Amino acid sequence: MTDTVVVKTLDASGMRCPMPVLEMKKLVNQIKVGEVIKVIATDIGTKKDFPAWAERTGNQILEMKEDGTKIVWLVKRLK
Repeated sequence: MTDTVVVKTLDASGMRCPMPVLEMKKLVNQIKVGEVIKVIATDIGTKKDFPAWAERTGNQILEMKEDGTKIVWLVKRLK
């Protein structure tokens, strides 16, 4: 998503469950509806935790890509 404007970035590298999702949630609460954050994680648990959080809260995962040991997420606040 090259045209997506990221307003904040969270580097959650090295954090273990449940910290990446908790820190991501805090950051999402700091941005406006419609804005996007980028989260960089190394915990493979985020692959199930982030989509589950988005579905539960009504927010949106725009993208998830793996880059070596890093998992990079783009998360859009919808509510």
